[in-house]
Amino acid sequence: MNLFTVKEGKQLRCGYTTGSCAAGAVRAAATMLLTGEAVELVRLLVPSGDVLVLSVEHILRTNDRVSCAICKDSGDDPDATDGIYVYATVQKSDTYVLTGGEGIGKITKPGLACAVGEWAINPIPRQMIERALTDVAEQYGYNGQFSVQLSIPGGEEIAKKTFNPRLGVQGGLSILGTTGIVEPMSEKALIHTIHMEMDSQYAAGIRHLLAFFGNYGVSFSQAQWGLDTTKRITCSNYVGEMLDYAVYKEFSDVLLIGHIGKVVKLAQGIMNTHSRYGDGRMSFLALAALLGGATSQVGQAIYDCVTTDGALEILAKQGLLKRVMSFMCKKIEFYVQYRVQEKMPVGVIAFSQEWGVLGMTKQAKAILAVHERRKQDE
Repeated sequence: MNLFTVKEGKQLRCGYTTGSCAAGAVRAAATMLLTGEAVELVRLLVPSGDVLVLSVEHILRTNDRVSCAICKDSGDDPDATDGIYVYATVQKSDTYVLTGGEGIGKITKPGLACAVGEWAINPIPRQMIERALTDVAEQYGYNGQFSVQLSIPGGEEIAKKTFNPRLGVQGGLSILGTTGIVEPMSEKALIHTIHMEMDSQYAAGIRHLLAFFGNYGVSFSQAQWGLDTTKRITCSNYVGEMLDYAVYKEFSDVLLIGHIGKVVKLAQGIMNTHSRYGDGRMSFLALAALLGGATSQVGQAIYDCVTTDGALEILAKQGLLKRVMSFMCKKIEFYVQYRVQEKMPVGVIAFSQEWGVLGMTKQAKAILAVHERRKQDE
């Protein structure tokens, strides 16, 4: 791959998707089937407009079928599927058939791009495969159809390291991709994954959305309230995008539970909580303490803290913890309601491992009760 992108001042190499691998393997196999000649490199035009030149490996040819593989290159993206082989087996047929084999998952929950019961081969890769077959057939004057089977050896085990099981894809990996290109550490891809989780929840009938920044909140909620966190989404740092999509999907409400280190940023309207977009944790806590009556020395000590737990300890010693957390929750309430334009209730709960529940926004308690009742009903 000669495509690059720049992130945080670094040049990072792009890769290509499982969809590109599948389409490339199909194109190569179909060409070998119709010509009887080996194909070691295959050119593939992907939806982004780029042309990939892919090495064709593991070629197996018989009289009536051809199998070959493309190795997935994720570039500089930390992807669990980097280095896997996507195989395509192609033979002539009276009707067009596309199926999955070893290591390809099947859809078990509604809300994804494919229907329940279908192989997890997404629409854009399906279109890429069909286009590859059409091009090859036209090039070599073939008027029939093809039967295609995709497979990824070891895909079932690798899938356990991905979001697939939570999204409702069982038994293997998905054939994915919209542009055909993997952009390293792509925020678009992360947000798309969050949206897919939300689609899956909505399709399953969930209307009260339970959201976490990560695993800390999940563990805390299980221990604190015994919540059923299997029906959750993980928004990572993308609180704003999660709230926007919740409004779009018309969820009834959202409950976000998170560590104070993330949650306090929302009190300043910072809706992407990654440190590269803004911090302000100590600035807010120090200012809130000063507004609550703290001396300038106490404000400075809080401002100089490295961690929120250190700041909380100072606030507790000064008898200001409850007041500052209440002020923080009021500001969070303002900003999250501004983000959703008052179109839905949003509750936010802040906690720390040392101090437990630190505060709840105005609507959080009522929404939490809904989730507690849901657990009891089950």
